[in-house]
Amino acid sequence: MPGRIRISPTGLDVRRAPGKTPLVRTAPCRDITAAADWLAAHRTQIRQELLRSGALMLRGLGFRDTAGFARLRDVLIPRSAGYKEKATPRTELGEGVFSSTDLPAMQPIRLHNENSYTLDFPGTLLFGCITAPEEGGATTVGDMREALRRIPEHLRAGFEATGWLLVRNYSELAGLPWQQTFSTEDPAAVEAYCKAHMIGHEWLPDGSLRTQQRRSAIVSHPVTGEKVWFNHFAFWSQWALDAEVRDVLVETYGEDGLPFDTFLGNSSRLSREDVESLTAVYDEVTVREEWQPGDLLLVDNILCAHGREAFRGDRRIVVAMGDPVRLEDCHPVTEPSTTALDD
Repeated sequence: MPGRIRISPTGLDVRRAPGKTPLVRTAPCRDITAAADWLAAHRTQIRQELLRSGALMLRGLGFRDTAGFARLRDVLIPRSAGYKEKATPRTELGEGVFSSTDLPAMQPIRLHNENSYTLDFPGTLLFGCITAPEEGGATTVGDMREALRRIPEHLRAGFEATGWLLVRNYSELAGLPWQQTFSTEDPAAVEAYCKAHMIGHEWLPDGSLRTQQRRSAIVSHPVTGEKVWFNHFAFWSQWALDAEVRDVLVETYGEDGLPFDTFLGNSSRLSREDVESLTAVYDEVTVREEWQPGDLLLVDNILCAHGREAFRGDRRIVVAMGDPVRLEDCHPVTEPSTTALDD
């Protein structure tokens, strides 16, 4: 396992303020070519700063559309990463660019690490603002190194020992159907994918699908060696749902039929109070910067989690994923499995 490395100062003029995302104002760029040239000249510094800060907003590049965003993406993260085991609706816009999410404007999105439940995932996310909302709508970020330090010791010990377990039920009415999650209409293809990616699965009598996968809740960054809190445990816990929504889902589907639910890796459930204490840690480390058109936000997907505030007005934020990383290269504290720890 690599030791922690020290990232030297980069020389970039990074503006830092309490509660704010680290921000760099670029030199004025008259067109997309000038913006791409500025990024190319500063790419090494930007990538080094990303390892220090975990997230970095670049302001002043002035791109206006998806094509311009894709061109700048190719400078910063030339290796693309796919969106696997889909969990939320997105629109594919071409050239490896997606809408950030298609969930309703009134619905905030909690901090999470993209694809933390898969065996390989994007190491870097790039968000871009084409249209800024009238109010709210910031893409929030939070340092998961700091989150790990703040998690109550009794909870951290449980996750270190057992990992976390994700159980999903796929439905047309709640969550996503399996056809959309796995991008196929063929049950055999789903079974082959699950077998290859360490996902336990069963077809239920009504033809629906249930899966489970155990993953490490704590990993180490493959470059810096720093340990981080890296999972969707609180994000998909039933205790994270609005109380009325939870009651309706439980009444309709039963506790075993929720679209998502999470457990400790030994299949034990945390209390509402324990999940709320984890959520409080996310709140404590959250920072934000309001979007302006032409902004780019780089996020190291292992060092930082990201989310979204509710918003009002038109909001067009696009995203690309790159620098794919294998879970095994992040030295997971617990090994992945298709079953709970004692199964």
